[in-house]
Amino acid sequence: MRSRRLGKTGRDVSEIGFGAWAIGGDWGEPDDERSLDALRAAADAGVTFFDTADVYGDGRSERLVGRLLRERPESLVVATKFGRRAPQVLETYTYENLRPWLERSLLNLGVDAVDLVQLHCPPWEAYYEPTVFEACDRLVEEGLAHAYGVSVEKVEEGLKAIEYPGVATVQIIFNLFRQRPAELFFEQAEARGVGVVVRVPLASGLLAGKFSQDSVFVADDHRAYNRRGESFDVGETFSGVPFEVGLAAVEELRTLVPEGATPAQLALRWILMFDAVSTVIPGAKTREQARANAAAAELPPLPPEAMARAAEIYRELIAPYVHQRW
Repeated sequence: MRSRRLGKTGRDVSEIGFGAWAIGGDWGEPDDERSLDALRAAADAGVTFFDTADVYGDGRSERLVGRLLRERPESLVVATKFGRRAPQVLETYTYENLRPWLERSLLNLGVDAVDLVQLHCPPWEAYYEPTVFEACDRLVEEGLAHAYGVSVEKVEEGLKAIEYPGVATVQIIFNLFRQRPAELFFEQAEARGVGVVVRVPLASGLLAGKFSQDSVFVADDHRAYNRRGESFDVGETFSGVPFEVGLAAVEELRTLVPEGATPAQLALRWILMFDAVSTVIPGAKTREQARANAAAAELPPLPPEAMARAAEIYRELIAPYVHQRW
């Protein structure tokens, strides 16, 4: 597993990480022992970056990551997120709120300080309020976190966030169905030394190529209840692409899958073709999924013609639905 620099944190992390949303909830009922197997399998495969959040299963995900961290304290870099335990208004994002939320995360993880804490997709107004970022600076100064970053929904939010010198990383959706960050944001992040953590790399599993028109998701899976953004930003579910449109695009992308690889591995390897990316964090609920995700890093670089065709499929089928929105 190759490593890349995680922006201003100064740490090197595996280019394939582990996104721990699914082991907390919102993807059907998780199984803790199976989730631990997935976490351990990822670490065995060389994964060193694990990303979670305080609201993933109301701390369940953090506690599971904390169990892994106690087993392998010397080798892992752990990031969590905070800010979504209260109504999503500017007034929520104060030091007085953020500190106790972070302290709760530290208890869940079993650490005195987290490697990276990230504002969890705050409202647009927060990016224009310096006191929000000053609060995060203060938490780092007080030793509760070694660094902080921001998880964003929109490219414009990422561009605004990196204007604050304390921001070490930006987490953003980037995949074969959400290609806009590569146009300007990556260039600006690299220029400022800001790390890029890529989430939703498989478009909620759509890019894995295993779904069909007949696929059914259980009621507590966000792919069932958030199709129109009923509970949070619709861009988090299938990357904001209408399900049927995504299925058609996946069929076009199948021709680009390298021999012996899977559509999911193609999607992950495509992301790693961009040098601005520090790490990509696919989720996994089983050890098999975790191993397959990590193996994507072993694929050779995609040829220029495959990259050109992926861009063409995006422009023709996907961009009209998502490009200017996020």
